[in-house]
Amino acid sequence: MSILVIRPEQALPELDAGLRIAGVDEAGRGPLAGPVVAAAVILPDQYHLPGLNDSKKLDADQREALFEPICQQATAWAIAEVDAQQIDRLNIFQATLQAMFQALNRLAPKPEAILVDGKHCPPWPGLRMAVIQGDGRVPAISAASVLAKVHRDRLLQQLDGQYPQYGFARHKGYPTRAHLEALREHGPCPVHRMSYRPVREAMEQRG
Repeated sequence: MSILVIRPEQALPELDAGLRIAGVDEAGRGPLAGPVVAAAVILPDQYHLPGLNDSKKLDADQREALFEPICQQATAWAIAEVDAQQIDRLNIFQATLQAMFQALNRLAPKPEAILVDGKHCPPWPGLRMAVIQGDGRVPAISAASVLAKVHRDRLLQQLDGQYPQYGFARHKGYPTRAHLEALREHGPCPVHRMSYRPVREAMEQRG
């Protein structure tokens, strides 16, 4: 089935009442290290999640405060990761779609329609809608964005304990000045994405 792309200036189409709809979003396409994480969430008709929004518009404490209520109130939710080695093998676009598909496939019950943040959707039977800026427009996508971001941040906190020289707990793998300096000094570690230019250059500089 083809993908329906909803642009920011377009209204969301009305969907049949009772249709099981999953919101899907990812976290971690841009970092130089760690996995890309996707989450899928089916929200019930009635829920109480004050402050729910695009995860990028929330601070870390607000996201953490929403994580458990989303999990408790969702009809179904799931999170999936694709690690750095897989990202290097597939490319980040395909790895992100794979993470989204895995998250959707872990949902029970399975959704009859999916609404995905951005311009692309993973393969899925039934209605597929790519909603540009959907993480601020569709509550189920907002919920997925929070789960994906919090889960990934927690993973990077754990990786910081394994590789403290890189400062993963602070920058979460993004290419900050401190991270780039650590890469130049120490070279990449096993969770770095070797296909990303700054990582590849750091590796080449160290021979």
